[in-house]
Amino acid sequence: MPYLVDGARRWGCLDPIAPDGYTRARLDPAVGAAIAAAYMAAPVRDPRAGAAYAAFRRETIRQYAYLVGRAEFGGLGVTVRIMDTDPYADAAAMIDDLVHRELKVFATAATDNPHPVLSNAENDMFRAVHDAFGHASIGRGFDGHGEEAAWLKHRSMYSPLAGRALATETRGQNCAMIFHYRGQRFAEQKAALLPRAFSDPRAVRLDRSAQRSDRSSPP
Repeated sequence: MPYLVDGARRWGCLDPIAPDGYTRARLDPAVGAAIAAAYMAAPVRDPRAGAAYAAFRRETIRQYAYLVGRAEFGGLGVTVRIMDTDPYADAAAMIDDLVHRELKVFATAATDNPHPVLSNAENDMFRAVHDAFGHASIGRGFDGHGEEAAWLKHRSMYSPLAGRALATETRGQNCAMIFHYRGQRFAEQKAALLPRAFSDPRAVRLDRSAQRSDRSSPP
């Protein structure tokens, strides 16, 4: 998605790996299980996470304004629609919409899983920017490996402080769903901080034998 790649570049993000590395990012099962255990053990709302989530909220709102802003004013001109049902069977359908600068987002209000510190609107904004700048900009899907790559890409658009919250919102929730709930349900949303090592992009495993993105393979 060239305009999203260019948009992230104009935002000022610095990729932690070479561009082709996003096709090779893999979720290490041992790391994923450790992240899941840390997420499940964390409180639903930890006061020590307040500063990170305040930064995360500010930066997410700015990214959303950039995503939907009119092109003549420097925005990317994407139309976001909030839906009461899950709008996409797979990432390919979402990417097809984004080719036309359209994006549908499954409404937080429809999931019966509210966020402890973000409003429903703020949480929907995050879903939009993560799908666009995380997944679509690198062409990776919603399986465990694709989520790992999307976190790695999107991390480059956040400050280190906000990145701690981003790790909880992405790696934490995804690993809890995969390794604790075995893919049967989404994890309860939390506002807590995982151990600092789990927000470090340098620790991501890159499969040097992988030649392309796999949108459907399990972790």
